Amino acid sequence: MKVTINEALKIIKNQKFLKRIEVLPIEFVKKRVCAKDYYANFNLPRFDNSAMDGYAIKIDDAGKEVEVIKTVLAGEICEIEVKNGFAIKIMTGAKIPKGTEAIVPFEDVQIIKENKILLPKNIKKYANIRFSGEDIKKDELIIKEGDILDGYKIGVLASQGYSHIEVFKKVKVGIFATGKELKLHFEKIKPHQIYNSNTPTFLTRAKELGCEVTFLGRCDDNKESIKELILSSLDQDLIITSGGVSVGEADFTKESFLELGGEIFFDKVEIKPGKPTTFGKIQNSFFLNLPGNPLAAALNFEIFGRFIINLLSHKNRVFQNFILCKLSLDLKNKPGRNVVIPGFFDGEYFTPSKKRGPGMVSPLSESNGYIILDKDVEVLKKDRFVKFIPIKFDFFTDKLKDFYTYSE
Repeated sequence: MKVTINEALKIIKNQKFLKRIEVLPIEFVKKRVCAKDYYANFNLPRFDNSAMDGYAIKIDDAGKEVEVIKTVLAGEICEIEVKNGFAIKIMTGAKIPKGTEAIVPFEDVQIIKENKILLPKNIKKYANIRFSGEDIKKDELIIKEGDILDGYKIGVLASQGYSHIEVFKKVKVGIFATGKELKLHFEKIKPHQIYNSNTPTFLTRAKELGCEVTFLGRCDDNKESIKELILSSLDQDLIITSGGVSVGEADFTKESFLELGGEIFFDKVEIKPGKPTTFGKIQNSFFLNLPGNPLAAALNFEIFGRFIINLLSHKNRVFQNFILCKLSLDLKNKPGRNVVIPGFFDGEYFTPSKKRGPGMVSPLSESNGYIILDKDVEVLKKDRFVKFIPIKFDFFTDKLKDFYTYSE
């Protein structure tokens, strides 16, 4: 069954993906996907407190001399009420005394003598006071099911006293290599042989995407060998292979899945490069058979494999977003199919990779994303806006740039 890119993504989205949950100490949930909604146990801040080291005062005393009658440290409770003509010295984080209308920082007052200070004339009411619940209110939804738990979300959970967190189990991805003509990187090769670059690429990318990855081995170009690896991989959530899915005489991968009871949802995509891409399911495992050509396989992994992993991970943001940017040069294209163009986005311009052959290995090593051209595109002019889709995107550069935003 041949489908468009959008049809393929819709077919993938409509599958049912099992939810498997585990409970882990908060120290071990980095980059995991949260499996339930979490609510605040109490207000944060828990009480009104000082945002500065300074003096708790009354607004009517602005511009006047006042007497400092006490010092309050963080963690202490002050039983004395602030009244006109008096101030209480207070440290950052300390609970504000009753009657406080503002906190004046140390540097804004003039010290007259040991217990006497002169307040500034302009004091804003409630200045430098952090009010209870202004950050988080009790029973507020703080983390949603499907959120990826980064350092800041973990900090929010910790602030509410959560020590063990429910997360979805890591997606189990099994990868096996097909083709006796391809050698693994640790083997010796003869002049007419080549190394298998696809398997290490998918294995590493799946790990980068947070999966638990297993290399299942290599099989020869015959059904018996392929079936043996398929049967040994049925405990995986997703099985990824490359090669053996076109119409060649020795391409037995698709047939092997079918003969073992697998179901195929699509086996060709209107895309260049990478038309022979197959997605299906066997028992409880999904499988993605990618083309043998390295660039075609890698780009299709980014479009389809990453989407499948997002869904299996149960993230709440699974659809591909993009960044509008300008094209750095004129781009010509042969219309008829959606074309995927790898390249580099520098923050303003997208520059297509000069090397784009489907059998190439190097283009994506120098790219940080790609664009997808509509099938009717023939020419895109320089400075035309395009939709850049990031692959690897820490977004640093080897040149110091001015990153301030200025007024007009």
